[in-house]
Amino acid sequence: MERDIDLKEISDGRLYTANDMVKIDCNDCAGCSECCRVVEDTILLDPYDIYQLTCGTGMDFNGLMEGSIELQVMEGIIVPNLKIRPNNEGCVFLSEEGRCTIHGYRPGFCRMFPMGRIYEEGSFKYFLQVHECDYPNKTKIKLKKWLGIGELSSYESYINKWHDLTKIVKSILKSTENDDIIKNLNMYLLNLFYVTPYEVIPGENHFGRFERQFEERLANAQQIVRMYG
Repeated sequence: MERDIDLKEISDGRLYTANDMVKIDCNDCAGCSECCRVVEDTILLDPYDIYQLTCGTGMDFNGLMEGSIELQVMEGIIVPNLKIRPNNEGCVFLSEEGRCTIHGYRPGFCRMFPMGRIYEEGSFKYFLQVHECDYPNKTKIKLKKWLGIGELSSYESYINKWHDLTKIVKSILKSTENDDIIKNLNMYLLNLFYVTPYEVIPGENHFGRFERQFEERLANAQQIVRMYG
């Protein structure tokens, strides 16, 4: 999601890499689940997030759509997000005890919080959103450990590729008023990257297995997108 932001207003003014130490460690959020209760529909899911949820829950995309995720239009593109309980009572995966029931395979946005990403020159760096987490007495932790993502460099490369593709698609959709183009391109991408099942082994989550499948789909998508561009 692209946002017009002033880093001076929302961050500590620094940009971080995964090897940097950041003061965000919060003792496994002991006694706190506030960020899971005020998320509304803001936890957007990329294809790897869906892959993780499929591995962890054993449900395919359609199964997740029955109660765990929903679709919204963000900057012209149809994307899934985590579903929120009625009356904004928090994420559907939040237990009565205030713990995340999908913590081991939670989405990238959740892993990153309270960090954000800023994209520049074909890559991105992380920044600390200083007003987003009120947990007291936080300590420093290496960001790589905080993210808890295996094969992190490959994952970050994937994030860049996904961002680049969606940025091009957003530009195409913004420049046309042809409803057929908007609908067809959106449905193509939704089905290609989300609805069509990835090969998974229930209970296992290996980024390399996902990456190979994503790269094949990305190559196909780039060809189609060029036709529209």
